[in-house]
Amino acid sequence: VQLVESGGGLVQPGGSLRLSCAASGFTFSNYVMSWYRQAPGPGKGRELVASIGAAGRVTNYPDSVKGRFTITRDNTKNTVALQMNSLKPEDTADYYCYVPRLDYWGQGTQVTVSS
Repeated sequence: VQLVESGGGLVQPGGSLRLSCAASGFTFSNYVMSWYRQAPGPGKGRELVASIGAAGRVTNYPDSVKGRFTITRDNTKNTVALQMNSLKPEDTADYYCYVPRLDYWGQGTQVTVSS
């Protein structure tokens, strides 16, 4: 199993970023996919920011990102994306792609929201 995230970087408050996760080594279209994040600092655990069902029809977001983040997937390309709009400084974190049923994490990509 391999998950490779890309698309992180530095963005100003109010800006947008699109993260992508390329998956391989498992039957991608059979699995729920999720994005988590971990903010910098001690005691900061990983927080779910979005999940998407295997067929791509069902999505789930916490209130902290609802209306600003959108998760999508392409089962023909084995990719899952996270479009992040109206970014805030509190969105600064390492973002991870995750396969819940396999309990498998990507290596993460860093997002910094700062002026």
